[in-house]
Amino acid sequence: MADEFRAPAPSLSPSDASAERSFDLVAAWRIISKHWATALATMIFVALSVTFYTLGQKKIYQSTATVQFDPNPPRPLGRGVDAVVDMGTGSYWNNRDYYETQYKVIRSTRVALAVVAQLSLQNDTYFLEDLPKDAAAPAPKSVTPEEAADLLLERLLVEPVKDSRLAIVRYNDADRERAQRVLATLMDVYIEQNLDEALASTNSAVDWLRTQLDKLKNDLEASETSLHEYKLNNNILDVDFEDQTNLLREEMKQINDALTSVRTRREEFAARSLELSKVDPNSSTELPASELIQSPVLQMLRARQEECVRERDSLIGSGKGENHPEVRAANERIAANRTALIAEVKNVQGAVSRDLAIVKRQEAGLATLLENARKQAFELNSLKIEYDRLRRTKDNTEKLYQLVLERTKESDLQRMMRVNNIRVLDRPSRPIEPLRPRVPTNIAVGIFAGLLLGIVAALGRALLDRTLKTPDEVERELGLPLLGLLPEFDKGNKREAELRRANRRGRRAAQTGRRELVVHDQPKSGIAEAARAIRTNLLFMAPDRPYKTLLIASAGPAEGKTTAVCCIAVAMAQAGQRVVLIDCDLRKPRLHHIFGKGMEIGVTSALLDDSVIDDESALKTEVENLYVIPAGPIPPNPAELLHSDRFKALLRKLQGRFDRVLIDSPPLVAVTDGTVLSTLVDGTVLVVRAAITTRDFARHGIRALYDVGGKTVGVVLNAVDLNRKEYGVYHYYGHKSDGYAQPPAEPAPGGPAEPPPPPLPN
Repeated sequence: MADEFRAPAPSLSPSDASAERSFDLVAAWRIISKHWATALATMIFVALSVTFYTLGQKKIYQSTATVQFDPNPPRPLGRGVDAVVDMGTGSYWNNRDYYETQYKVIRSTRVALAVVAQLSLQNDTYFLEDLPKDAAAPAPKSVTPEEAADLLLERLLVEPVKDSRLAIVRYNDADRERAQRVLATLMDVYIEQNLDEALASTNSAVDWLRTQLDKLKNDLEASETSLHEYKLNNNILDVDFEDQTNLLREEMKQINDALTSVRTRREEFAARSLELSKVDPNSSTELPASELIQSPVLQMLRARQEECVRERDSLIGSGKGENHPEVRAANERIAANRTALIAEVKNVQGAVSRDLAIVKRQEAGLATLLENARKQAFELNSLKIEYDRLRRTKDNTEKLYQLVLERTKESDLQRMMRVNNIRVLDRPSRPIEPLRPRVPTNIAVGIFAGLLLGIVAALGRALLDRTLKTPDEVERELGLPLLGLLPEFDKGNKREAELRRANRRGRRAAQTGRRELVVHDQPKSGIAEAARAIRTNLLFMAPDRPYKTLLIASAGPAEGKTTAVCCIAVAMAQAGQRVVLIDCDLRKPRLHHIFGKGMEIGVTSALLDDSVIDDESALKTEVENLYVIPAGPIPPNPAELLHSDRFKALLRKLQGRFDRVLIDSPPLVAVTDGTVLSTLVDGTVLVVRAAITTRDFARHGIRALYDVGGKTVGVVLNAVDLNRKEYGVYHYYGHKSDGYAQPPAEPAPGGPAEPPPPPLPN
């Protein structure tokens, strides 16, 4: 077989073709229009279910209250007095934890238990109706307070109001009066408990402050006693230590200045004493100039000594000898003067030594005074440190005592007042309309939901339906051209229905029960027009090289391939072509029943002796130019016979004698006979039954042809209900108002036959 007769391989994946589809509103509307009954039934069912469910629900009423949290409560004692208990201050975000805590306190078990106790809800049978219980057990008449509190909390909601210090408290109940009463009691309990907690905290703080006040009082008395005893023991008067320190510092400065002066004098006397200690009064009369100048006696004695020496020298110079009385008297005066001079030198040395000793004693005394002053300064500093410590302890204790005393007095005043930072802005209201069920809303929602679910059900039904129903689906899913469609007999051919009813009444037995020959029996029917359209499409698909041998096959049984091949064969024969129809369904043949032939002469007998088909009179049918070769005796091995050389020779022989050779094939997927035959013909026409054949099954049939190299010419959509809108322009084949669909009048027996249409070119 030539390559141009080879069809492209179809995809066996169901999503390959559908993945390229785009969902549009027109397609959706067509689907909904097609399955409108499903959509309507779903909508009605959902709407009625929601309505009955809504009407059967218990009415629930909701009471609401608004609570305000004030982080800055009123201060009757003035802004200078802070609260003992911090009830929350600052911005909303800073007090977010405080607000969240209050929300949880409102829904706390403690508050709920107090409400249950006040209203005796644990014994209220109407309140306990919603308590979870065994379906078979009766409603309890009483429960524990904890169970009643849990039931109350299940019905309680707290919703903060955004960007405010408000919260809305909601309570749901089947009784509107009880809803208001329970919520009002809960608000009162919550407010009272909040105030009690604040007062309890204040009382606790006051008790603690009083304990601390007594302790601080004892500490203050002890510190005052210690300071007083310290002052007594150290002779400390109420004198400023700074003044004493300044006086002592001035005294030390004066002593230090005097000591410096004495030390200077002591150094001077020491230098003079050292200089005088070097003079020997017995050996020399020469004295230091400084000491001589300072001593007038020494100056006088020295002047007298010099005068006596000059006088003696003058006497000696006048010629008087040593023994001269005057010279001796002069020497005596010189000796006496020297003795006096030496004695004076010793007196000077003694005086300097005595002055030096006095200065040293003065220096030692001043040094002692300075050291004593320093010791006194250190002692004063030590006294000041200890005194300051004791005084500071006393002052701090006194300040703390005064602070606690003042705070205690303020707390006592606050305890006498009942100031609450939480108040109910809107008291619980008595509900008028039930919260649920909201009958109009629920019914509207039910209708809308039913509409949506109906649409979904219709679309889902269409999506789950994998069968081929429309020409567009055939071409899109199978990737093959649509040759045409054959209407469903009961709906596309009214005359056929009439004939079948006549057959049941025993009339026109020769022409009834042959829906396969309706093209011949009713040439103006819609099915006949559809068959001629298929014939025309086959012609124009290959005008230069027409298909001489065609295999009419289907993927599975009961898809109408035998009916389709008969209709196509009759249409071609009516066009003036010599057509031979071969029944190659050697397992379940039907053509011999349709055309009233026997099984003696057929395909299997022709394979043994092809001369049996030389007599065309045996093959001729009531349709002009149409010949049929039945299956013949059923063999045990049909596939081997059809694949034999004898069958190929038989097929060539028939091609030489007839213009068209049409073969009725067995199902492609069930057996291999059809795929074997597809390799021996020019093309294969695949027949699919509308709304019966699935996409996957049809693709398997095409794949079977492709695997053996067969060419699929196109697809014929069989058993189509043309009354459906989705078939578009094909609808005219079965429309009652035009000439194509009107059945012809019954011809009289033996009447002239209608002239055939002009022949098609070979």
